[in-house]
Amino acid sequence: QVQLVESGGGLVQPGGSLRLSCAASSSIFRLYTMGWYRQAPDKQRELVASITSARNTNYADSVKDRFTISRDNAKNTVYLQMNSLKPEDTAVYYCNTIRLSWGWGQGTQVTVSS
Repeated sequence: QVQLVESGGGLVQPGGSLRLSCAASSSIFRLYTMGWYRQAPDKQRELVASITSARNTNYADSVKDRFTISRDNAKNTVYLQMNSLKPEDTAVYYCNTIRLSWGWGQGTQVTVSS
């Protein structure tokens, strides 16, 4: 079973930026379309961005033009650069494959507040 470890969250003011990282424990990571998901309190987990092995990307409308997903297959890591953060981006952020092939990591908390 591939392990996923998310990091990079924190408290940021509206308009600020954060860069999240998610490291996978296996090099088979490079074969998978990866996604960043988030779950806000009392809401369902949602997919916000995805990137294929060929680095084609897709974004939820709510984050388009503000978030950028990228990957480094040599490091088995996927990133999420988040700019122009809004209070409604507050959530725990997770990564996983698009098919939810692996178990969830612990996530990383992002709080956007003044």
